[in-house]
Amino acid sequence: MKKIKEYILITIGLIFVAAGIVYFLVPNDLAAGGVSGLAMVINYYVPSLSVGTFMLIANLVLFIVAFLLIGPSFGAKTIYASLGLSGIIWIMEKFFPISQPLTNNLLLELIYGILISGAGMGIVFNQNASTGGTDIIAKILNKFFHFNIGKALLISDLVVTLGALVTFGAEKGMYALLGVIINGFVIDEVIQGINMVKEVKIISYRNEEIKKFIMDELGRGLTIYYAKGGFTNEEKEMLVVLLSRREFIRLREYIKEIDDRAFITVSNVHEVFGEGFKSFD
Repeated sequence: MKKIKEYILITIGLIFVAAGIVYFLVPNDLAAGGVSGLAMVINYYVPSLSVGTFMLIANLVLFIVAFLLIGPSFGAKTIYASLGLSGIIWIMEKFFPISQPLTNNLLLELIYGILISGAGMGIVFNQNASTGGTDIIAKILNKFFHFNIGKALLISDLVVTLGALVTFGAEKGMYALLGVIINGFVIDEVIQGINMVKEVKIISYRNEEIKKFIMDELGRGLTIYYAKGGFTNEEKEMLVVLLSRREFIRLREYIKEIDDRAFITVSNVHEVFGEGFKSFD
C-alpha cells in the first residue's frame, strides 16, 4: 500500500512538472535547464521532433550510458519518473496542445512555469525519486571528473541555458538562467514544506490527561523532561512531542479545553526520521 501511494504521488508530481513545461516554458522558448530545456533547443532546429519524444529518446540513451558507466544502481522509481515525465509531456502535446503563450508577459509565464514544475519536482524528490536527465549527467561527471553532484548539475543546466541563449536570443536566455536559479529554491521550499512537523513543548498541571490524549488519541509517543521554574523554584514535567500540523491543532484545542493556563511553545522542524515519520531509506 505504501508503494502504491508513493507511485501515485510521483505521478501527481510528474503531471505538475509536465504542465509547467508544456503550457508555460515551451510556448515561450524558456529552456530552464534539464533535458526538457535541451529538448526545446533541439525542437527549434528539428520541429518534427517534439519535446516529449526527444526527452523519451534522450532519457533512454542516458539510462543505457549510465548503466554501462556507473552500473545498475538506478531504482525503479527513478526509471518510472524519468520515462513517465516524457510520456505525460508527449500526451499533453498530442492531445491537449496550445498554439500560443497564455499571456504576453514573459516574466509572468516564467514564474508560473517554474512554480508549477518546481512544485512537481519537489513532490517527486520527496518520494526518493528523480526524473533522470541531468541527474544522470551529473553522476557521470561526478564519477569520472570528480565534480560534486551540485556543481555537476549546475554545469549541465548552464550548458543547456547557454544553448537557449544562442538559439532564442539573449533576453530569453537570461530569463532561462533566472528560471534555473528560482527552480532550485522552489524545489527546496516544497520539500521542506511537505516534511515540516511541529515540535511542541508543554508544561501543564494536567500532564497526565495530556499524555493520555497524545498517546491514545493522536497515536504519538512523547518525551518527558524535568524542568525547574526560575521564579518559583518549582519542579515540573515538560512534555515534548513531534506532530503534524493537523495533529497539533487537535492537541492545541484539547489543551485549551482542559487547561487554558498551560504553557506551550511550538517550533517548526523541517525533517524527522524514525518510527512514525520518514524512513531512513
